Amino acid sequence: MLPSAIALRHADAMRTSRRFVHIFDRALKRHHRERAALDPGHEQYNYLRDEVASRLVERLDDIDASYAFPRAVDIGAGTGHVRRALARGEYGVESLLELDGAAAMLASSAADASSAEPRPEFALAQQQMDEEELELEPESCDLIVSSMALQWVNDPPRFLKRVRRALKPNGLFLGAMLGGETLTEMRSAFVLADLERAGGVAQRMSPLASVTDAGALLQASGFALPMVDTEIITITYPDAWTLWHHLRAAGDSQATAQRSAVTQSSLLAAASAYRECYGDADGNIQASFQVIYFIGWSPHESQQVPLQRGTASASLKDLGLDKLDKGGADPNWKPPE
Repeated sequence: MLPSAIALRHADAMRTSRRFVHIFDRALKRHHRERAALDPGHEQYNYLRDEVASRLVERLDDIDASYAFPRAVDIGAGTGHVRRALARGEYGVESLLELDGAAAMLASSAADASSAEPRPEFALAQQQMDEEELELEPESCDLIVSSMALQWVNDPPRFLKRVRRALKPNGLFLGAMLGGETLTEMRSAFVLADLERAGGVAQRMSPLASVTDAGALLQASGFALPMVDTEIITITYPDAWTLWHHLRAAGDSQATAQRSAVTQSSLLAAASAYRECYGDADGNIQASFQVIYFIGWSPHESQQVPLQRGTASASLKDLGLDKLDKGGADPNWKPPE
């Protein structure tokens, strides 16, 4: 190979490596999800995903009833959490395409849809596709939903830009992901255990985004009218072992590319620290899950836009806001006649 060709290939590789850092091992995460879906009793561990999908889809109820979303796509569909939530409402959905990187998840969703009562009123299609390799036709979708899949994506800006490109003008994106305050109790327990056992802290848990990160990502990706909100869902478990089992059975085990091995002694120490710090009188523990919800629209001329500077019809002085101080507005201010 010529030196110039070698240099060009090296430059391409460097540009590719600078796009994003591979925080998550996508192959391992796909394995986690395949393993979870193949467990005959896996649906009993999907309570959090079902609840988050339901709360996410409920946000469509706040949108004017004149809007309809004939062609919808669910990215990271899992076993059909969003599909079941959409089927409970009337959102003008005529067809739903479920995408997931784990074939077993899609098979489980198809089996559930075939036996669902009542049957969904929209047509269902499926395609195996990893979230990081998202390829949809430009301006082909009215609604795109992603519930609890984005937190495992290595390059969220690229993902969101592809979502926006796939939306029709005035199309809607609904997303939900776990935030950085998720499982703070478990993080603290592992820190205490590692400090006690090894005198240092190891990488035990996946890094997650903050609320401000989500808002910035939506704006940077070109979405109009972005909205972000968050809530904490707290779940009680008998002990840390039960929590870890449920996370594994739901396909939500840790999947960072650079992860530390967890020994039995580390788990024993973490379980003990968890119960000591966060256990209640009955010995149960609580686990907190921060869910970040975000909404973004594909730009359209009918949407509201901020007025240009200098076009206001009233000044701050007219409103009495030019006299704001530490104590608030002028107490003697009266509206202009």
